[in-house]
Amino acid sequence: MDKKCVEYIQGLNNEKVSVRLNYLRKLKECIAKKDYQELVKDGGIEERANFFDADENNQEFVKRGDINNHIHTFYSFSPYSPSKAVWIAYNSGLKTAGIMDHDSMAGAREFIEAANIIGIASTIGIECRADFSKTQLKGKFINNPDQPSIAYVALHGIPHTQIDRVDKFFEPLRIERNLRNKKMMNKINEVIRQFDMNLDFDEDVIPLSKSCEGGSITERHLLFALAGKIVERFPKGHPVIDFLENKLHIKITSSNRKYLEDKNNEFYEYDLLGALKGEFVSKFYVNADKECPDVEAVVSLGSETGAVLAYAYLGDVENSVTGDKKAQKFEDDYIELLFEVLKELSFNAVTYMPSRNTLLQLRRVKSLCHKYNFFQISGEDINSPRQPFVCTKMRSSEFDNLWDSTWALIGHEKAGTREKASAMFSEDTVRRYPDINKRIKVYKDIGLKKNNDW
Repeated sequence: MDKKCVEYIQGLNNEKVSVRLNYLRKLKECIAKKDYQELVKDGGIEERANFFDADENNQEFVKRGDINNHIHTFYSFSPYSPSKAVWIAYNSGLKTAGIMDHDSMAGAREFIEAANIIGIASTIGIECRADFSKTQLKGKFINNPDQPSIAYVALHGIPHTQIDRVDKFFEPLRIERNLRNKKMMNKINEVIRQFDMNLDFDEDVIPLSKSCEGGSITERHLLFALAGKIVERFPKGHPVIDFLENKLHIKITSSNRKYLEDKNNEFYEYDLLGALKGEFVSKFYVNADKECPDVEAVVSLGSETGAVLAYAYLGDVENSVTGDKKAQKFEDDYIELLFEVLKELSFNAVTYMPSRNTLLQLRRVKSLCHKYNFFQISGEDINSPRQPFVCTKMRSSEFDNLWDSTWALIGHEKAGTREKASAMFSEDTVRRYPDINKRIKVYKDIGLKKNNDW
């Protein structure tokens, strides 16, 4: 097989958007001309896809195709450009893929175009933290491990005409976030300086981000920069583990220990970040304030743009699936109050991840969504090279509703892009279809149609 295909795959993380998209077009040509299995083999791609021999005209099969509405790119923190994320989504067998970066819409247009090139449906969104301190949730750890009263929320299905409007809202918040990032970096330096290490924001942190293109810088960037300094200072393997345990006093999980013992581990810095994320953040964390808008401002943004505002359910954590969260209690003890507050605030939806919670937890969430007439959205939070894009737990009939809602979300985004008043939660639409289940069916049908068929 032509080795250029390998070059094209590697080029999907090129610095220039136009180059990345051009490589994706070339890969599409490779797929059309070459045997797909050979492309997988020579391209070094792990094949998890299971639909390439299926009848693409079979609508029942389309319904059952794998989905993911929550993929981060390197415009927040991720090993993937939007083009690379779409390529891996395609290889993983996803029928739909959704971009969800923190505080940034910089990758949205590339993601849309990449999905069109490769031939899968897409949604675009943004994840942010909102201040709930003026609600009855004040002082509670909601779904944020690091700070009470602050919660992660998501704007899903942003109409394409509203991309710039949404990004303009978050632009000053990214500036405020970087002021706090520098304070946290200084606190990290207070800890590591005694070990002859030091982080410089301009030289060590910014180059890991796409902040110059409108991307955000998160705590993960700081930790990834620190991980790089650690492996420069200490040999990989037991010396790094000894430093973490005996100098930084970090507990290492058995799975992370296995990865950190492997000196040839290609994802070493990411696994080191995982260990630091779970135990070290409390040593340098500075509370977020000005960068976290009041939740009512985010509600207004969602309403004004026609996006779907969703609360991101986390649930009490015992054993972290991603390995970067410590055992901690969150919303489960006061979940009825949470849903009452969300309803009062006019949230549209709740998003949850089947791989991260017990079935008992999720059944409780689903029941409350039905009680309060909330749209249900799912997506696996992808920001590490070890995370599969496919959540096999979602193939259970228990989560059939999430397949339907994803296609409804796609239909909403199509309709809202064409005309904001046609969005799924506009006043006119809600008046026409007050029952959420009826509305899901209507917009699912739109989502499954070709763009020029409705």
